[in-house]
Amino acid sequence: MTDEDEGYLARAVALSRERMDAGLGGPFGAVIVRGGRVLAEGWNEVTSANDPTAHAEVTAIRRACTAEGSFSLAGATLYTSCEPCPMCLASAYWARIERIVYANTRDDAAAIGFDDAFIYDEMPKAPAERSLAMVHAPRADAADAFAAWMAKADKITY
Repeated sequence: MTDEDEGYLARAVALSRERMDAGLGGPFGAVIVRGGRVLAEGWNEVTSANDPTAHAEVTAIRRACTAEGSFSLAGATLYTSCEPCPMCLASAYWARIERIVYANTRDDAAAIGFDDAFIYDEMPKAPAERSLAMVHAPRADAADAFAAWMAKADKITY
């Protein structure tokens, strides 16, 4: 952990408190940095935006990708006030974040009412075994859309 890491992590923690105190959402903040430059900041906006996906890390990733004009944040570091939940962690992988530096742990979050253990436990289960009902309904037109993607000459892979 470098002094630079400490500074960016401190900013993520400050965002978590500032935005929570402003009534925007839970106590979570995030900063995305690449090459010594802040690409974006994010904070929890779940309750203020009525968006269950508006976690600090996801909002920071969305803002950074928009600012960079790219879906890839390869080479970037995500500084976050708390260990990412399953959705935020998956988002970091999809965005190709290089590393994550976090302050509080998921156990710390669980202790204040943000417990993601249930989701972590559900993920490895087969779809039919999850508590969220899932129905597999194969369709030819859905398969055709995938085939068209495979044949698409100008597709941008990600």
